[in-house]
Amino acid sequence: MHNTEQIYTVLIVVAQVWMMIFALLMFFSLLDILHQLSSESVLAQQMPVRGIIQSLKLIAAILMSIMVISLLLGKSPGVLITGLGAMTAVLMLVFKDPILGLVAGIQLSANNMLKMNDWLEMPKYGADGAVTDISLTTVKVRNWDNTIVTIPTYALISDSFKNWRGMSESGGRRIKRSIHIDTTSIRFLEEQDMQTLKSAHLLSPYLERKTQELSAWNSQLGCDLTSPLNGRRLTNVGTFRVWLENWLKDHPQIHQGMTLMVRQLASGQEGLPIEIYAFTNTTVWKEYENIQSDIFDHVFAVLPAFGLRVHQAPTGNDMRLIGKANP
Repeated sequence: MHNTEQIYTVLIVVAQVWMMIFALLMFFSLLDILHQLSSESVLAQQMPVRGIIQSLKLIAAILMSIMVISLLLGKSPGVLITGLGAMTAVLMLVFKDPILGLVAGIQLSANNMLKMNDWLEMPKYGADGAVTDISLTTVKVRNWDNTIVTIPTYALISDSFKNWRGMSESGGRRIKRSIHIDTTSIRFLEEQDMQTLKSAHLLSPYLERKTQELSAWNSQLGCDLTSPLNGRRLTNVGTFRVWLENWLKDHPQIHQGMTLMVRQLASGQEGLPIEIYAFTNTTVWKEYENIQSDIFDHVFAVLPAFGLRVHQAPTGNDMRLIGKANP
């Protein structure tokens, strides 16, 4: 009779443990179903859903383990939880990465710092590509060369990273590139140059307005214009900047609602940099590169019309030509 009661008690405990484990597995399955259903939703794009689900699984597994152990020991779960307080340091060490990942996931979500498919750049970890997965402990990034980089989730909070989402959502991608002008080719415009450049419809209104303005100014001063040191004059590089800015404003693939300017930077040993600062009306990488290349192809070809030359270091061919000219 006594053995029968023991067997009965053991069977009851085993059945209860099985029910707890079965309930835990059902809960895991329910979370997996919710994850699959929400994977294509807007919520999944805004929040690290997988990390949250993994956190819930971890919490449920810990609670269920406490209940199973308390059942096997015949103690109240509260007693075990109280006893675990003394092991807090050990638990923090064992579950350090999941805890840090959980906190980091909450911060990333609350501050809208990172979403799925964002372009993330983090040179410290060699990451430069699209975010493909945000889990409890790691973030996976597929680089543009199709390599996969795994970053600890908490590193996105403790270290800095660049998120290109703002560029993608703005609808425009920045062009910030200079063309270096040979300073020895910079000069004042002569009358013949003015007549030639007035045939350009993008320059004609500017040249007419500027010519009248300078004529009135110089007449008011009454200075001797035979010397280049007197009065105000138009330069070929200044006129080139005006033409280039007008040309970009007329370009169908340049975003006209964003900053657009052609500016002169400080000159140096590489000549005078003329920088284009503008935005394309597309953020697609290949289209952006094609637009940028077409712009500078055209700019290089147009420079001789203004009497300007590109600055570049002498090549071996230049040295050979110099040697032939001076045998």
